[in-house]
Amino acid sequence: MSRDPETIRVRTLFLSDLHLGTKGCQAEALLEFLRCYDAETIYLVGDIVDGWRLKSGWYWPQSHNDVVQKLLRKVRKGTSLIYVPGNHDEFLRDYIGVNLGGIELAEHALHETADGKRYLVIHGDQFDLVVRHARWLALLGDGAYTAALFVNTYLNIVRRKLGLTYWSLSAWAKLRVKNAVNFISKFEELLAAEARRQEVDGVICGHIHHAVMHEHYGVSYVNTGDWVESCTVVVEHWDGKLELLRWNEALKRSLSKPETTVSLEKSAAFDGRAA
Repeated sequence: MSRDPETIRVRTLFLSDLHLGTKGCQAEALLEFLRCYDAETIYLVGDIVDGWRLKSGWYWPQSHNDVVQKLLRKVRKGTSLIYVPGNHDEFLRDYIGVNLGGIELAEHALHETADGKRYLVIHGDQFDLVVRHARWLALLGDGAYTAALFVNTYLNIVRRKLGLTYWSLSAWAKLRVKNAVNFISKFEELLAAEARRQEVDGVICGHIHHAVMHEHYGVSYVNTGDWVESCTVVVEHWDGKLELLRWNEALKRSLSKPETTVSLEKSAAFDGRAA
Protein backbone atom coordinates (compact mmCIF):
# COMPACT_ATOMS: atom_id res chain seq x y z
CA MET A 1 0.00 0.00 0.00
CA SER A 2 1.09 3.58 -0.61
CA ARG A 3 2.62 5.46 2.28
CA ASP A 4 1.84 8.89 0.85
CA PRO A 5 0.74 10.93 3.90
CA GLU A 6 -1.89 12.72 1.79
CA THR A 7 -3.61 9.49 0.77
CA ILE A 8 -6.87 8.59 2.49
CA ARG A 9 -6.84 4.90 3.40
CA VAL A 10 -10.07 2.96 3.61
CA ARG A 11 -10.90 -0.71 3.92
CA THR A 12 -12.70 -1.22 0.58
CA LEU A 13 -13.64 0.66 -2.59
CA PHE A 14 -16.44 -0.36 -4.98
CA LEU A 15 -16.21 1.15 -8.47
CA SER A 16 -18.31 0.36 -11.53
CA ASP A 17 -19.25 1.61 -14.98
CA LEU A 18 -16.04 3.47 -15.79
CA HIS A 19 -16.63 2.83 -19.51
CA LEU A 20 -12.98 3.19 -20.46
CA GLY A 21 -12.78 3.36 -24.24
CA THR A 22 -15.58 5.90 -24.59
CA LYS A 23 -15.48 9.68 -24.86
CA GLY A 24 -17.97 9.92 -22.00
CA CYS A 25 -15.59 8.39 -19.43
CA GLN A 26 -14.42 11.01 -16.92
CA ALA A 27 -10.95 9.49 -16.64
CA GLU A 28 -9.24 12.63 -15.31
CA ALA A 29 -11.65 12.86 -12.38
CA LEU A 30 -11.20 9.14 -11.72
CA LEU A 31 -7.40 9.51 -11.72
CA GLU A 32 -7.66 12.33 -9.19
CA PHE A 33 -9.82 10.13 -6.98
CA LEU A 34 -7.41 7.18 -7.25
CA ARG A 35 -4.53 9.46 -6.26
CA CYS A 36 -6.41 10.50 -3.12
CA TYR A 37 -7.71 7.09 -2.02
CA ASP A 38 -6.09 3.74 -1.24
CA ALA A 39 -7.83 0.59 -0.04
CA GLU A 40 -7.02 -2.91 1.14
CA THR A 41 -9.50 -4.23 -1.42
CA ILE A 42 -10.95 -2.74 -4.60
CA TYR A 43 -13.96 -4.26 -6.36
CA LEU A 44 -14.44 -3.36 -10.03
CA VAL A 45 -18.16 -4.02 -10.40
CA GLY A 46 -18.45 -4.30 -14.18
CA ASP A 47 -18.42 -2.17 -17.34
CA ILE A 48 -14.88 -1.04 -16.60
CA VAL A 49 -13.83 -1.31 -20.24
CA ASP A 50 -16.53 -0.67 -22.85
CA GLY A 51 -16.09 -3.51 -25.33
CA TRP A 52 -19.28 -2.59 -27.16
CA ARG A 53 -17.98 0.86 -28.05
CA LEU A 54 -14.44 -0.29 -28.85
CA LYS A 55 -15.82 -2.77 -31.39
CA SER A 56 -17.36 0.03 -33.41
CA GLY A 57 -14.34 2.35 -33.23
CA TRP A 58 -11.11 2.47 -31.27
CA TYR A 59 -10.84 5.23 -28.70
CA TRP A 60 -8.19 4.94 -26.00
CA PRO A 61 -6.54 8.21 -24.93
CA GLN A 62 -3.58 8.37 -22.55
CA SER A 63 -5.81 9.20 -19.57
CA HIS A 64 -7.65 5.86 -19.97
CA ASN A 65 -4.35 4.03 -20.07
CA ASP A 66 -3.28 5.98 -16.97
CA VAL A 67 -6.34 4.71 -15.08
CA VAL A 68 -5.42 1.10 -15.88
CA GLN A 69 -1.80 1.68 -14.89
CA LYS A 70 -2.86 3.36 -11.63
CA LEU A 71 -5.01 0.37 -10.67
CA LEU A 72 -2.20 -2.07 -11.55
CA ARG A 73 0.22 -0.01 -9.48
CA LYS A 74 -2.11 -0.33 -6.47
CA VAL A 75 -2.17 -4.11 -6.97
CA ARG A 76 1.64 -4.23 -7.03
CA LYS A 77 1.69 -2.29 -3.75
CA GLY A 78 -0.57 -4.80 -2.03
CA THR A 79 -4.19 -3.95 -2.87
CA SER A 80 -6.45 -6.93 -3.53
CA LEU A 81 -8.40 -6.25 -6.75
CA ILE A 82 -11.50 -8.26 -7.66
CA TYR A 83 -12.99 -7.66 -11.12
CA VAL A 84 -16.63 -8.65 -11.66
CA PRO A 85 -17.29 -8.16 -15.41
CA GLY A 86 -20.50 -6.58 -16.69
CA ASN A 87 -22.29 -6.68 -20.03
CA HIS A 88 -20.04 -4.09 -21.71
CA ASP A 89 -16.92 -6.03 -20.75
CA GLU A 90 -18.54 -9.46 -21.03
CA PHE A 91 -15.59 -10.73 -23.09
CA LEU A 92 -13.79 -11.10 -19.74
CA ARG A 93 -16.41 -13.57 -18.52
CA ASP A 94 -14.56 -16.21 -20.54
CA TYR A 95 -11.77 -15.87 -17.96
CA ILE A 96 -13.83 -16.16 -14.76
CA GLY A 97 -11.76 -17.81 -12.06
CA VAL A 98 -8.46 -16.75 -13.63
CA ASN A 99 -5.99 -14.52 -11.82
CA LEU A 100 -4.51 -12.02 -14.28
CA GLY A 101 -1.45 -10.27 -12.85
CA GLY A 102 -2.94 -10.17 -9.37
CA ILE A 103 -6.45 -9.30 -10.58
CA GLU A 104 -9.06 -11.90 -9.65
CA LEU A 105 -11.88 -12.31 -12.19
CA ALA A 106 -15.19 -13.44 -10.65
CA GLU A 107 -18.78 -13.77 -11.87
CA HIS A 108 -19.86 -12.34 -8.53
CA ALA A 109 -18.37 -12.03 -5.06
CA LEU A 110 -19.44 -12.14 -1.43
CA HIS A 111 -17.93 -9.34 0.60
CA GLU A 112 -17.96 -9.24 4.40
CA THR A 113 -17.62 -5.80 5.96
CA ALA A 114 -15.63 -5.07 9.10
CA ASP A 115 -18.83 -5.17 11.17
CA GLY A 116 -19.74 -8.64 9.90
CA LYS A 117 -22.38 -7.84 7.29
CA ARG A 118 -22.33 -9.85 4.06
CA TYR A 119 -22.98 -8.35 0.63
CA LEU A 120 -23.45 -9.90 -2.78
CA VAL A 121 -21.27 -7.98 -5.24
CA ILE A 122 -22.56 -8.28 -8.82
CA HIS A 123 -22.78 -6.02 -11.86
CA GLY A 124 -26.52 -6.55 -12.25
CA ASP A 125 -27.07 -6.94 -16.00
CA GLN A 126 -28.20 -10.51 -15.30
CA PHE A 127 -31.36 -8.96 -13.84
CA ASP A 128 -31.96 -6.58 -16.76
CA LEU A 129 -34.54 -8.28 -19.00
CA VAL A 130 -33.71 -6.01 -21.95
CA VAL A 131 -30.04 -7.01 -21.88
CA ARG A 132 -30.86 -10.70 -21.38
CA HIS A 133 -33.64 -11.15 -23.92
CA ALA A 134 -33.43 -8.26 -26.42
CA ARG A 135 -29.77 -7.50 -27.00
CA TRP A 136 -30.54 -5.49 -30.14
CA LEU A 137 -32.76 -3.20 -28.07
CA ALA A 138 -30.04 -2.82 -25.46
CA LEU A 139 -27.58 -1.81 -28.20
CA LEU A 140 -30.12 0.68 -29.56
CA GLY A 141 -30.57 2.12 -26.08
CA ASP A 142 -26.80 2.33 -25.69
CA GLY A 143 -26.64 4.39 -28.89
CA ALA A 144 -29.31 6.77 -27.61
CA TYR A 145 -27.46 7.10 -24.32
CA THR A 146 -24.23 7.93 -26.17
CA ALA A 147 -26.08 10.60 -28.16
CA ALA A 148 -27.42 12.10 -24.92
CA LEU A 149 -23.87 12.22 -23.51
CA PHE A 150 -22.68 13.96 -26.69
CA VAL A 151 -25.34 16.66 -26.27
CA ASN A 152 -24.52 16.81 -22.57
CA THR A 153 -20.84 17.57 -23.26
CA TYR A 154 -21.56 20.73 -25.23
CA LEU A 155 -24.39 21.76 -22.95
CA ASN A 156 -22.02 21.70 -19.99
CA ILE A 157 -19.37 23.70 -21.86
CA VAL A 158 -21.94 26.48 -22.07
CA ARG A 159 -22.92 25.99 -18.42
CA ARG A 160 -19.28 26.28 -17.29
CA LYS A 161 -18.91 29.55 -19.22
CA LEU A 162 -21.98 30.83 -17.41
CA GLY A 163 -20.49 29.80 -14.06
CA LEU A 164 -22.99 26.98 -13.57
CA THR A 165 -22.25 23.48 -12.22
CA TYR A 166 -22.31 20.19 -14.13
CA TRP A 167 -25.78 18.93 -15.07
CA SER A 168 -26.67 15.57 -16.61
CA LEU A 169 -29.36 15.45 -19.30
CA SER A 170 -29.57 11.65 -19.29
CA ALA A 171 -29.74 11.43 -15.49
CA TRP A 172 -32.50 14.05 -15.48
CA ALA A 173 -34.44 12.09 -18.10
CA LYS A 174 -34.04 8.79 -16.24
CA LEU A 175 -35.64 10.25 -13.12
CA ARG A 176 -38.56 11.87 -14.94
CA VAL A 177 -39.58 9.46 -17.68
CA LYS A 178 -42.11 7.08 -16.13
CA ASN A 179 -40.83 3.95 -17.88
CA ALA A 180 -37.25 4.67 -16.80
CA VAL A 181 -38.32 5.19 -13.18
CA ASN A 182 -40.27 1.94 -13.27
CA PHE A 183 -37.26 0.13 -14.76
CA ILE A 184 -34.97 1.37 -11.98
CA SER A 185 -37.48 0.35 -9.32
CA LYS A 186 -37.92 -3.14 -10.82
CA PHE A 187 -34.15 -3.59 -11.17
CA GLU A 188 -33.62 -2.69 -7.51
CA GLU A 189 -36.41 -5.05 -6.44
CA LEU A 190 -34.94 -7.98 -8.39
CA LEU A 191 -31.43 -7.42 -6.98
CA ALA A 192 -32.81 -7.17 -3.45
CA ALA A 193 -34.71 -10.42 -3.99
CA GLU A 194 -31.49 -12.12 -5.10
CA ALA A 195 -29.75 -10.89 -1.94
CA ARG A 196 -32.55 -12.39 0.16
CA ARG A 197 -32.33 -15.65 -1.82
CA GLN A 198 -28.61 -15.88 -1.08
CA GLU A 199 -29.31 -15.03 2.58
CA VAL A 200 -26.97 -12.03 2.71
CA ASP A 201 -27.49 -8.60 4.22
CA GLY A 202 -27.45 -6.68 0.96
CA VAL A 203 -26.31 -6.29 -2.61
CA ILE A 204 -23.71 -3.98 -4.18
CA CYS A 205 -24.15 -3.50 -7.92
CA GLY A 206 -23.80 -1.12 -10.85
CA HIS A 207 -25.16 -1.30 -14.42
CA ILE A 208 -27.94 1.31 -14.41
CA HIS A 209 -25.78 4.38 -13.61
CA HIS A 210 -28.01 5.37 -10.70
CA ALA A 211 -26.02 5.76 -7.48
CA VAL A 212 -28.10 5.15 -4.37
CA MET A 213 -28.17 3.35 -1.02
CA HIS A 214 -31.39 2.30 0.69
CA GLU A 215 -33.23 -0.55 2.42
CA HIS A 216 -36.62 -0.28 0.72
CA TYR A 217 -36.89 -4.02 0.05
CA GLY A 218 -35.83 -5.41 3.41
CA VAL A 219 -32.11 -5.66 2.61
CA SER A 220 -29.44 -3.09 1.81
CA TYR A 221 -29.44 -2.09 -1.85
CA VAL A 222 -26.25 -0.28 -2.90
CA ASN A 223 -25.60 0.97 -6.44
CA THR A 224 -22.15 2.39 -7.08
CA GLY A 225 -23.25 4.68 -9.94
CA ASP A 226 -20.73 5.44 -12.67
CA TRP A 227 -17.80 7.54 -13.90
CA VAL A 228 -19.56 8.85 -16.98
CA GLU A 229 -22.08 11.18 -15.35
CA SER A 230 -22.12 11.03 -11.56
CA CYS A 231 -18.48 10.15 -10.66
CA THR A 232 -19.56 8.11 -7.65
CA VAL A 233 -17.95 5.37 -5.59
CA VAL A 234 -18.93 3.33 -2.56
CA VAL A 235 -16.42 3.39 0.29
CA GLU A 236 -16.21 0.96 3.20
CA HIS A 237 -14.56 2.60 6.20
CA TRP A 238 -12.60 0.70 8.83
CA ASP A 239 -15.66 0.31 11.07
CA GLY A 240 -17.60 -1.41 8.26
CA LYS A 241 -19.79 1.59 7.43
CA LEU A 242 -20.59 1.97 3.73
CA GLU A 243 -20.82 5.47 2.28
CA LEU A 244 -21.71 6.79 -1.14
CA LEU A 245 -19.16 9.38 -2.21
CA ARG A 246 -19.95 11.82 -5.02
CA TRP A 247 -16.46 12.80 -6.05
CA ASN A 248 -17.09 16.05 -7.96
CA GLU A 249 -19.15 17.46 -5.10
CA ALA A 250 -16.63 16.28 -2.49
CA LEU A 251 -13.74 17.84 -4.39
CA LYS A 252 -15.62 21.08 -4.87
CA ARG A 253 -16.35 21.30 -1.14
CA SER A 254 -12.75 20.59 -0.19
CA LEU A 255 -11.35 23.16 -2.63
CA SER A 256 -13.66 25.81 -1.21
CA LYS A 257 -11.74 25.44 2.09
CA PRO A 258 -8.01 26.17 1.48
CA GLU A 259 -7.00 24.75 4.86
CA THR A 260 -8.45 21.30 4.06
CA THR A 261 -6.18 20.10 1.25
CA VAL A 262 -5.90 16.63 2.84
CA SER A 263 -9.20 16.41 4.69
CA LEU A 264 -11.33 14.98 1.89
CA GLU A 265 -12.21 12.02 4.12
CA LYS A 266 -14.44 14.29 6.19
CA SER A 267 -15.73 16.57 3.45
CA ALA A 268 -16.50 13.68 1.09
CA ALA A 269 -18.53 11.54 3.45
CA PHE A 270 -22.08 11.57 2.12
CA ASP A 271 -25.20 10.09 3.63
CA GLY A 272 -25.64 6.72 1.94
CA ARG A 273 -29.39 7.24 1.74
CA ALA A 274 -29.00 10.10 -0.75
CA ALA A 275 -29.86 9.30 -4.35
